[in-house]
Amino acid sequence: MDILPEDLIVASSGDPRARTVLILHGGGGPQTVATIAVHLAETMQVLMPTHPGWEGTRRPESLTSVARLAAGYLEFLVERGARDVVLVGSSIGGWIALEMALQAADDERYQGLIGALIDIDGVGAVVAGEPIADFFTLDARGLAEIAWHDPERGYVDPAALTDERRAVLRTNASTMAVIAGRSMSDAGMLGRLDAITVPTLLVWGESDRVVTPAYGQAIADRIPAARFVQIPAAGHLPHLEAPDATWAVIDRFLSDATALG
Repeated sequence: MDILPEDLIVASSGDPRARTVLILHGGGGPQTVATIAVHLAETMQVLMPTHPGWEGTRRPESLTSVARLAAGYLEFLVERGARDVVLVGSSIGGWIALEMALQAADDERYQGLIGALIDIDGVGAVVAGEPIADFFTLDARGLAEIAWHDPERGYVDPAALTDERRAVLRTNASTMAVIAGRSMSDAGMLGRLDAITVPTLLVWGESDRVVTPAYGQAIADRIPAARFVQIPAAGHLPHLEAPDATWAVIDRFLSDATALG
């Protein structure tokens, strides 16, 4: 696995005999998807890596794009002998999940590896008339305003953080700029999405202004038989603002996807 570092940090939970779910975090780091891991561990084997370069971890110099990170995670799953894996990605993690599904669809080595995909307010595509917010120009207050239905709930005063934590957040942002680019998108992705044939669910907070529901619907429209569901009273992280509504949608989809599989 030459793309990912050998010391890749992966949290594992749940029944190792159950279906595997790989949870991919966004720019805010693994803590932003921890509740997803706790919920899904009740019925699945959960793998939740920290992307290289986040939270003080090491990023190999060759890891400079979402495509390469996706390729690394595919090899990671193959090395574990995984099959029929559910991919769950939030924000940038949604982009990584889409890219993994695209690469798997185009390579016989990965046949049967990916079984379903859940994209939660994911970035990655270029949609006409629905630009991705410029994350890198926003301060903490501005980010809370566009990412949360209730901005006061999402706002964290940088002055309340330790110097060490502020340094980690700066490094996270720098790594995100290297891997995702400042545009947080791949101009060619939208036109490739029809290659994804596994059951796919797009979950979107109705109040998200990082990537709007119209943006999410445009992605869903390009994926055959994809489902698109909006979560009321939620922004970019519906699993944090409206967890019960989010779990209901995800659990129903996974039940249906298992039956179809």
